[in-house]
Amino acid sequence: MSAPRHTPHGIAYERAGRDGDVPIVLLHDGVADRTMWDAQWDTLTAGSDVVRLDLRGFGESGRPPGATWSHAEDVLSTLDHLGITRCHLVGASFGAGVASEVALSRPGLARSLLLCPPGGSLLAELTEDLKNFFAAEKSALAARDLDAAVEANIATWVVGRDRAPSDVPSGVQDHVRRMQRRAFEVAESLGETGEAEFAPPALERLPDLTAPVLILIGGHDLDTTHDCAERICRALPDARRVDWPDVAHLPSMERPADFLALLTEWVAHHPNREGT
Repeated sequence: MSAPRHTPHGIAYERAGRDGDVPIVLLHDGVADRTMWDAQWDTLTAGSDVVRLDLRGFGESGRPPGATWSHAEDVLSTLDHLGITRCHLVGASFGAGVASEVALSRPGLARSLLLCPPGGSLLAELTEDLKNFFAAEKSALAARDLDAAVEANIATWVVGRDRAPSDVPSGVQDHVRRMQRRAFEVAESLGETGEAEFAPPALERLPDLTAPVLILIGGHDLDTTHDCAERICRALPDARRVDWPDVAHLPSMERPADFLALLTEWVAHHPNREGT
């Protein structure tokens, strides 16, 4: 991984690939950072213009903003900094919520949306499995036990329901452990910051999304994520849904080659040159 550049607002990003295409913008999961796309990066940038960034509070985007801010505005300011006026937005979970807010904030920006899986601000149902996760993470953080807090995230989001840790490649688990620990450390250094709420919520404005939407969801993911996918499909009847029964909340990390093929196919089925 190369060293990132930073925008004037302190957002770490990388951009590589072929000029002339509508860029693909990758927004990471809440247990991750921009390195979650490592397995796809080299191949994807060999044929496309691609941007990946660390959302504020993750990876190397840790500088306090000093004022009210939002993830969607951070992404938009990054795109403005790069001169990007049209792009394919790819968001994993928390990043999917941000991607939806970005698309809603600036109609016409998104050529397509890939939510892999939907999550973050798009979640609507506080299911029992999500309650259990929140309780476990909160208890560990209250005890200042970062190891336990990280493992609560691994068990919930990486291993998922109806599986054992041995069912998930150890490399995936270790990568998420590093990213999640870094997120906890950055969050602690930031302290209390003025994050603005997106209003009205993106979930209430789904019919306003005009770009094509693809949803990817794993069979071992939480009930709340499946509920979210169903709500989006009801609100957007033309959305395409793909189910991978053998993965949990991080399909792009568990099946990186298959995800690359899915993303490449999705982008190829929509005009990808500026002005087409």
